[in-house]
Amino acid sequence: MIVPDTIWPPNLSYAGKSKYKALAQTIRDGIASGDLAAGSKLPPVRDLAFRVGVTPGTVARAYTLLTDEGRLSAAVGRGTYVADVTRKGRKPEPPLLHLVDESTADFRSSRVPDVGQGLLIDDAFIRLGHSHRRRHINYPTSITDIEARKAVVDWIGPVRAGHLDAHQVVLGNGAQNCVILALQAELHGAHPVILTDELAYPGVRHAARLLRAQVVGVAMDEDGLIPEALAEAYRTHGGQVLLTSAEVHSPTTTQTSYARKKEIAALAERFGLTIIEDDCHSIAPTDVPAYRAILPKQSYFISSLTKGVSGALRFGYAVAPVDRVSDLRQVAQSSFHGIAQPILDVCTDLLTSGDAGRVKDKVVAHTAERVRLAVNRLGGWDLRWREDAPFLWLQLPQGWRSSSFALACERKGISVRPADEFALSDQRAPNAVRLAATTCVSESRYLQALDDMNTLLANPNRTMES
Repeated sequence: MIVPDTIWPPNLSYAGKSKYKALAQTIRDGIASGDLAAGSKLPPVRDLAFRVGVTPGTVARAYTLLTDEGRLSAAVGRGTYVADVTRKGRKPEPPLLHLVDESTADFRSSRVPDVGQGLLIDDAFIRLGHSHRRRHINYPTSITDIEARKAVVDWIGPVRAGHLDAHQVVLGNGAQNCVILALQAELHGAHPVILTDELAYPGVRHAARLLRAQVVGVAMDEDGLIPEALAEAYRTHGGQVLLTSAEVHSPTTTQTSYARKKEIAALAERFGLTIIEDDCHSIAPTDVPAYRAILPKQSYFISSLTKGVSGALRFGYAVAPVDRVSDLRQVAQSSFHGIAQPILDVCTDLLTSGDAGRVKDKVVAHTAERVRLAVNRLGGWDLRWREDAPFLWLQLPQGWRSSSFALACERKGISVRPADEFALSDQRAPNAVRLAATTCVSESRYLQALDDMNTLLANPNRTMES
C-alpha cells in the first residue's frame, strides 16, 4: 500500500531501466491509471524504499525526476504529493531572485553589499547627462559599444582569460543571459546535452529547460570536476558543452586547481567539448587562469558586474572562443539587438574612472568580514568557506535533514537554501545548505541569525521527516 487507502503495487521490472527510472515509470503509470489521484500524499523516502526493497537514494532520485516533470510536488516539511495534472503549465521551480525583506535574515541569495555604489552610479548618470553625446535615440551597434568592450578587456586583465581584445567580447544582460547566449550558439541537434557540475546553480536547469537540452551532472572532489567522471559522462550521454563554475563553485565554494583544469581541458579537446566557464561569483583576484587561457579555441569566459559592483545594472560579458565571436554576436543581436546605450555608457564610465574597481575592493572586504563572522559562529560544524566567496556550504550534522533544517530556520525568521535546489534531476542532494554571507540585513541581525542557527544545529529537530 503506497498511498493511504490505495493499493498500488509498484512494478520495477521495466526492461533496461535503472531502478530509479523504473520506479518513476511505475509512478507515472499509477497517475495515468488513476490509482494515484491528484493530491495523494506519497510515503516518505525511507518508507517507500523499505516497502519496495530499494535504497532511499533510488526513491529520492525518482521523486526528484517526477517533481521536475511536474507530476509530483514537494513542500518543505509537508512531504511529496501527486500534482494536479489538470493545471496548465509546469510547476515552477524556486525563483532565482528573491525580494529583499529586511524583516527576514535571508541567506538564500548572495547579493552585492551596499558600499556606497548607488551614489557613484547616480553621479555617473549625471556625468552622462552632461556629456551631450546625443546617442541615446538609435539602436546600439558594434561602434557605440566598442568603448564598453575595451573597458571590459582592461577589467578582466591581460592574464586571466588569455590573450583577448575587444573584438572577442560580446555584452549581455548579466552573466545568466550570457550563459544562455553561449549555449544557444553551441547547442545543436534534436537532443542536445549539457554536461555540468553535479551540484549547480539553479539557473543551469532554467537555461537547459528553455533550450530543451538534457543536463548531466559530473562528479566533483576538492579539486573540482573529476576527469574520470567527465569521461564516463561523455561516453554515456555524449555532450556538446561543459558548463562549469570553476573559480567559485556554487554552492560548495570549490576552486578548481590549475592542474585539474589542464586535465579537464585536455579531455574537452579530445572529445570536442566546448567549455563555458561561468565566473559570476568570482569577485577577488586569482592566480588560476580561466579555461579560455588554457584552451582558447574551445572555451568561453563569462562574468558580470553583478556580484562585485551592482546587480541593478545587468551588465555581463562573454569572451568567446577564438573564431566563434561572430556566431555569439549574431545570437545576441537576434535576441535583444544590444545592451541599452545608457547602460553601456554608465558602465564604461564606472570601469574607466576606477569607481568600479574601488567599489569591488570594498565589496571584497565586506564579504571577507561577513564570512569571518559566520565562521566564528558556525566554525564548529562541517563548514566549507573562503573569504573571497559570498556564501558558505554547511554540511548538516546527524539528526538534521536539509528540508527540516530549512523549516526550523524559517520559524526563526531565517531563510536558507537547501542542497536539493542545486541538485540535478538525476542526482541525489547531499544533506547540506548554502548560506549567503552577503545578505542585506544589519550586522546585529546577521549575528543573531547565526547564533540561532548554531543553537538549532546543536539541537536536532526530533520531529524531522522519517
